[in-house]
Amino acid sequence: MDRQLRIFETPHFQRAVKRLKANQKTDLDIAIKKIADNPAIGSLKKGNLSHVRVYKFNMVGQLPLLAYHFEAKELILELLHVGSHENFYRNLENQERRRD
Repeated sequence: MDRQLRIFETPHFQRAVKRLKANQKTDLDIAIKKIADNPAIGSLKKGNLSHVRVYKFNMVGQLPLLAYHFEAKELILELLHVGSHENFYRNLENQERRRD
């Protein structure tokens, strides 16, 4: 049985995507496809965010970060947060604390 990767977005991620312009969303979609093809592409974080991977990609001349969690057994890719480096990890950590 060949199972497909399922991709979920957190509400925080959805709100961040709403603020993006069309050309930025195109670059984000390309980055998500790269992550879906190779979930280990992002760097694994330590400490409170040890279950999170972060991928830095090019979006209209900027280098934003995309945080995600990949569950290999269930083939689930959960998109957590996207944004600039400024306060990225602080906001991500706060978001994760609220989820627990």
